[in-house]
Amino acid sequence: MIESLLWKNRNKGNVKTLNMQTHQQQISDLITLNEELENYFANTIIPQLFVDSELILRKYTPPAMKQFSLKADFIGKSLLDVHENFRFPTIIENIKTVIATGKILEKEIQTTDMRWFQMNILPYIKRKDNKTNGVIITFVDITARVKDLRDQEKLVAEHELLLDTIAHDIKNPILALSLSLSAMKLDVEGKANRMPKLIVAMERSLSNIKNVVEDLVQAHWDKQRNESAEELINLENIIEDVRLSISSLIHESGAVIETDLKATEITFVRRKLRSILYNLVSNAIKYTPKNRKPQVKIQAQKCGEYLLLKVSDNGIGLTEEAKAIIFEKFKRVKSGVDGSGVGLYLVHTIVNNTGGKIEIENNAEVGTVFKIFLKN
Repeated sequence: MIESLLWKNRNKGNVKTLNMQTHQQQISDLITLNEELENYFANTIIPQLFVDSELILRKYTPPAMKQFSLKADFIGKSLLDVHENFRFPTIIENIKTVIATGKILEKEIQTTDMRWFQMNILPYIKRKDNKTNGVIITFVDITARVKDLRDQEKLVAEHELLLDTIAHDIKNPILALSLSLSAMKLDVEGKANRMPKLIVAMERSLSNIKNVVEDLVQAHWDKQRNESAEELINLENIIEDVRLSISSLIHESGAVIETDLKATEITFVRRKLRSILYNLVSNAIKYTPKNRKPQVKIQAQKCGEYLLLKVSDNGIGLTEEAKAIIFEKFKRVKSGVDGSGVGLYLVHTIVNNTGGKIEIENNAEVGTVFKIFLKN
């Protein structure tokens, strides 16, 4: 009996000792995990915020402290008290949306200091009750990318215009000069003076000019064919690039851009598709009266052998006279609007050269719909 009690007590002692060891191991594991998290927070290069479901700022990374001028005593404060540091007016609204829905929110934002960020708000979900207990917010600076996209669109327009000028505006005078020389040659043929020799020299020079122009144009198009091959493109990505390219214009005008994409893929040259949408969307915003918030809708659907892109706006509309000249180079339907008059000319050229077509619908007072049919 006594031995039995001793055995039981000994077992209880062993269990107690084992439980204490397990508890100590759990504490040690938690300390290690916390140290690892603290080390991550201290060394990450990405600005991050941790906000709980009551909008209390619980933690932030050093890059966030530097980027948004945060102070140590901000920890534990409501984001409502410090939201101005983030220089983005709707950040509170966005956080509340993610907490309410439990869905990730991704968007490009422009802060009041004119910098651009890719902002991702992720719900922090407690596994125990599967409820959103806060959010983790990351900011990636994309200011340089936005600038590159704008510069790229500008270069594309200037490049296309230069080559078109060489191919058409210069070649035509050369042809006229060549015909004039042929006529002169007939008039003086057989006469023993210096004129025939001069004509031969002029013809040689003219031929050299034509060769230079043709080589330049051919080299350009060969390079374009090699560097800008057709590829399978996701339309949503192109639209996002366009949004970034005209981000300042969207911000200043308060423009709203909606999409309704029943088809999202097309085999096309990426820069050309981006140029089409860039010019149509930016024009839609520019040609909306100042007293009206621009509303642009981009739609896409399959239409036989074509992908039909529709860009609708609530702008000034087009008269029949304007519709007749809108695709001509350097022609503009309204003065006082930024631009060079080549945007729609480039759109028309790109679409026609790829076997597509353009149709316009409008009532000449409010709104225009450009229907772009692209061979798919």
